[in-house]
Amino acid sequence: MRHLFRAALIAPGILLTAQTAFAAPACIEARRKVDEAVALRYQARQDARLGNHDRVCDTLDEVGDRYNDARDAFDDCGAGVVAIDLRSELRNLRIAKQVNRCD
Repeated sequence: MRHLFRAALIAPGILLTAQTAFAAPACIEARRKVDEAVALRYQARQDARLGNHDRVCDTLDEVGDRYNDARDAFDDCGAGVVAIDLRSELRNLRIAKQVNRCD
């Protein structure tokens, strides 16, 4: 029992995410889209390190698509607050595109 309590203290966001994910199928899809976007952002950083400018811009476009899909899915499942938080991620994405001269 002590281990469960410690896990709850270490990762409260994961527990909240799990509760939200079970609320509606659209929330599960939205969470998956956010996870894909995070993985693609990592890939874009790696491509930038390697100097592959075209690939960075293409990947950042894909990240934007995933965030937009996630925002729509969170709206559909009633988690509008999370959708609002994704706006800041989209803003950061626009900045990353400017830095990499993708626009």
